[in-house]
Amino acid sequence: MFITLEGIEGSGKTTQIKNIAEFLQSKGQDCVITREPGGTKTGKKIRAILLDPESRDMDPLTELLLYMADRSQHIKKFIYPSLSSGKTVLCDRYYDATVVYQGFARGLDIGLIIRLHELVFENLKPDITILLDLPAETGLMRAWQQIENGSRTALETRFEKETLSFHQKVRSGYLELAKKEPLRFRIVDASNDENQVKNDIIKILSAKWI
Repeated sequence: MFITLEGIEGSGKTTQIKNIAEFLQSKGQDCVITREPGGTKTGKKIRAILLDPESRDMDPLTELLLYMADRSQHIKKFIYPSLSSGKTVLCDRYYDATVVYQGFARGLDIGLIIRLHELVFENLKPDITILLDLPAETGLMRAWQQIENGSRTALETRFEKETLSFHQKVRSGYLELAKKEPLRFRIVDASNDENQVKNDIIKILSAKWI
């Protein structure tokens, strides 16, 4: 089983993916948590470049290809081996993030991004994608609060420093993808408190598999 969490900055993906793992493990499932970018040793180096605020002048196509390189290593070295051994893979961001960030928000050809995924990664998609949705203003406020209190590193703030309109495009892109694939996506109101969001996600997973 392959489950991904998506959402704008500050939507709570890192917190909720741990809650999901605990729930599935309590049901006897062997789970592994990973993320993009940075799910492998090579990927961590790519992540450092992509999220470094000093990389603010990076060309959008360069950005896209770095994400694709990270995903290539991630799929071959972690995702496929984990799925093949019967593990449930929980991934913090995946292919949909590339479509919305580099496609909807950066303005790159979405058709190109989709074709690359189909050709290079055999169109590997999650069984279910949990979209943690909330207004961009709320998400950014949460993200910066976490950066200021030290629970989130200031070394990875390149996207947090983007304009509000950029993050609004990201949110709209996610909602558009969810409309196109309603069988895969489940939208959760991430503006609620952590426990409510956790309970909403557990209800979704319980209804689908448990």
